[in-house]
Amino acid sequence: MSTAIVVGAGIGGITAAVALQHCGWEVTVLERAAALGEVGAGISVWPGAAAVLTELGVKGIEQAGALSGPVGLRKPSGRWLVGAADLGVELPVMIHRPRLHELITAEFGPAVTVRTGYEVKTVTQDDTGVLINDELRADLVVAADGLRSVIRTALYPQYAGPRYSGYTAYRGIADVLATDGGETWGKAQRFGVAQLIDGRAYWYATANQPAGQGGDLAAVIRQYGSWHDPIPEILAATGTALQNDIYDLPLPLVPFAAGRIALLGDAAHAMTPNMGRGACTAIEDAGALARHLTAAPDTATALTRYDAERRPAATKLVKRSRQIGQLGQLENPLARGARDALMAAGALVARGAAALRR
Repeated sequence: MSTAIVVGAGIGGITAAVALQHCGWEVTVLERAAALGEVGAGISVWPGAAAVLTELGVKGIEQAGALSGPVGLRKPSGRWLVGAADLGVELPVMIHRPRLHELITAEFGPAVTVRTGYEVKTVTQDDTGVLINDELRADLVVAADGLRSVIRTALYPQYAGPRYSGYTAYRGIADVLATDGGETWGKAQRFGVAQLIDGRAYWYATANQPAGQGGDLAAVIRQYGSWHDPIPEILAATGTALQNDIYDLPLPLVPFAAGRIALLGDAAHAMTPNMGRGACTAIEDAGALARHLTAAPDTATALTRYDAERRPAATKLVKRSRQIGQLGQLENPLARGARDALMAAGALVARGAAALRR
């Protein structure tokens, strides 16, 4: 039986473990944290990722219900700029991140072994396999060890690594039903709301500030508590907020394959969260990797095909997501006015085109 080591037990890593298990591989998952699990608020599951999870037998990824109110983009006053329906935007399933992690790991079978509290320090390889910490050996290593990947750094020491976007993000879960959804764009600030499949409201906010400055729920309430309804109600129903400075990886991305090592998820293509595609792209990576390992005559060919498929797709998302963030975080009032006018005009054009098609 072919053997694989997956380094990192985030969403991408555990999906890769399940996918490799489905291909008949024996998998060891190495996780640096003391326990298996995930920290976070909401996560969007787009159709491509949902299809991969469904194929792997993961249950519970379904749309429980639609928002009862409008969804789209508006200003802090509440004035709508554009509605999702005007642009024909497909909405993802929203789920609590720890819950998604549980649903995926529930599919671990006897072919998957998990070792927690294990820190990867060295990786070496030859024509026959890969050696981790001069101790663990496998036919394949999947590096799913995140934004500051130890394995990516070892493979590509010349690569610049993570770059700061210029803004931080707050995330939280409120024990209220989200009726309206979408995002609100202000001066260098954004606030988004979505309904989770369990009925609670997931929210996120962004603000321009230097890296490392920090922040908490009280800071969010000070900055966004006077924005339009239902934002004040949602914040009042929130117990705590997570805060993370936002980074991505600079382009061009490094190759996703080197010998018998495959990069996956944030280790390969960390992107800003502006499109809600980061974890979904990692899930799609896992599905593609397993597909190529099954179809190709050998591991080297499979990884070459994996890189050829996934790197161009991820590059587009990294670039587009960063551009959206730059638009959303504009500070100059003239630039913001032009941006908002263009969005409103685009909505009118889209509505007119839709009317002509009827």
